[in-house]
Parts: sequence; structure tokens; C-alpha cells
Amino acid sequence: MIIIMNANATQQQIDNVEKKLFEIGFKTHPIYGDVKTVIGAIGDKRLLSTHDISSMPGVEALVPIMKPYKLAGKELKREATIVKVRDVEIGGKDIVVMAGPCAIENEENYIQAAIKVKEAGAKILRGGAFKPRTSPYAFQGLEEEGLKIMAKAREHTGLALVTEVVDTRDVELIASYTDIIQVGARNMQNFKLLHEVGLTNKAILLKRGLAATIEEWLMAAEYIMAAGNQNIILCERGIRTYETATRNTIDMGAIPVVKELSHLPIVVDPSHASGTWKYVNALSKGAIATGADGLIIEVHLDPCNALCDGPQSLKPSKYTELMNELRPVAQAVGRNL
Repeated sequence: MIIIMNANATQQQIDNVEKKLFEIGFKTHPIYGDVKTVIGAIGDKRLLSTHDISSMPGVEALVPIMKPYKLAGKELKREATIVKVRDVEIGGKDIVVMAGPCAIENEENYIQAAIKVKEAGAKILRGGAFKPRTSPYAFQGLEEEGLKIMAKAREHTGLALVTEVVDTRDVELIASYTDIIQVGARNMQNFKLLHEVGLTNKAILLKRGLAATIEEWLMAAEYIMAAGNQNIILCERGIRTYETATRNTIDMGAIPVVKELSHLPIVVDPSHASGTWKYVNALSKGAIATGADGLIIEVHLDPCNALCDGPQSLKPSKYTELMNELRPVAQAVGRNL
């Protein structure tokens, strides 16, 4: 719920309301405006049944937040959230591209790929050290050795890092190496994992689940935010439908819907959505045209011999072509790339 304070409410009165809400069991989020202050109160509204907050000095009105996602929605926070990662801002005017191999295979190739994607305009370097695979016999990643290689690539290029976590036991380790922690589609509703990453101070890239509704996706973000971490980047990566022409069906409509419902930035993963490199260009352009704040693209030096997701990975030369083609699209919708 939102507690609207009177225009002439004193700071002491605001503090008293916050203190009372905290004692009852609510988390508070004050928003100081030019004319009035409002206090977002997150918790079980039934706790208010024996406490009359509305009669406290300085309180003008109590307004319920109707959406189930209280922190991720726009009822409490109207302005867009900009997630800052090192010197990169995600959610502002600039389109931010994250690029790199699906999996870290060896140091030499990974660093070479990192150099190539930076030269073409990537701001963040992606790479998988822990890989959730459908088959238990598929390549599962280099784990901490992969994280060490990522750290070396960051030293060479200065690019911020994003990598996936698949187990609560690895959150602290991954947070010690990376700049953005990715929660993959298969773990979108792993609530223990969401809580654990919510306890970190790292930005979180939250991918939409294979069959998740937009509300379920935003509720997953709510779990992270309720644990204390507000730095969330949503990622549309395609959902599972009856169509088999592409690996997944990208939901372009989710981009404007999320922009209407939430203040969180949203990026698109055209590589996992298509499953085929030749569709990545078109989907990337469509994502920017419909309002996405960024892209996450798989780039590999030799896709034919990649240990993971080779068919959907761009060669560095194709990635450079894509970036050149995206710039006029970004300019057409008032963004920079």
C-alpha cells in the first residue's frame, strides 16, 4: 500500500509513520516529491487490521497497491529504473549490447572473442562458466576456472561481465568474479535462488521462463527485490509455443507491456529466441524498434566447433555487421548505440 503524507507533513511525522510500519512488520520505501512525500509499505495488509495508520499525524490517505508485484510495478515507482554496472547504464537512452560466447571453452579463444565484440561496440561481455544443459552428458562448463578466464578477459578489455548462476551454493563465488548475475529461464521460479541473488549487491539479469506469463516473470523479480536487491534487468528470450521453425517464439509484445507495467529495464536475447544465427539480425532490430533497452547476443570465433549453442552464434564479422545495421534503427526510435 501507499501512504500519502500531507503537503505540510514534517520529517518527524514521516519518520514516525515509517517506524510504526516497521514495527508492524512492513518494509518501507519513502519517495520524496517536490510537494508531497509518499511511503510505499510492502507486507501483509492484514497486519494493519489492529493499527490505524490513517489517523497518525501528517497522514493524508492510504491507497492500496493493486498489482501483486509491489516493488517491480509502477504504482510505487513511476520513473524508469536505470541499472548501473561499472560505467554502463542500462535503461537510459543508450542501447546496451552484451555479447560473447555461450560457454567459456578456453582462455585464448574467449579473450579473442572479448576483444572482437568490444571493437564492434559491445558494452558487456557474456560467457557461461556454469551451464544448465538439458542432457547430463552435455558440456557443463568450466565452473570456477571459467570465472577466472572471464576475469582475465575483463582485465584485457575493461568490459563488465555477465554470467549465469544455477545453484544457490555458487552465488557467493560467482558474485566475487562477475558484475551481473544471470538467472536463466529454467531457474526463473527457483525461489531459493531468487532470494539468494537478492541478498547480493550485484545487478541481476532475470530471464523469462520457458512458459512464464509476464505477471509470473515480474513476480520472480519481486522475490529478488523483496530480498533487498533493486538492480534487476529483465530479459525476454523467447517462450515455448507449438511453433518449431525457431528454437523459441520471441514475444515482442512483452517489451511494451513490461514498459507499461514495470519500471525495470528490459533486454532481449535473439540468439536463444531464434536458435539460428540467420534470424538474429531481424529479431535484434525488432527488439530495439519495440522499446528494448539492450540485447544479449552469442558470438563465437568458430560456431561450427562450439561446445554449446553453435548454430545460434554469430561469427565476429557477422556481429560487426549487425552492430552497424542496428545504429540507424536505434536513432530512428530516439536511442543511441
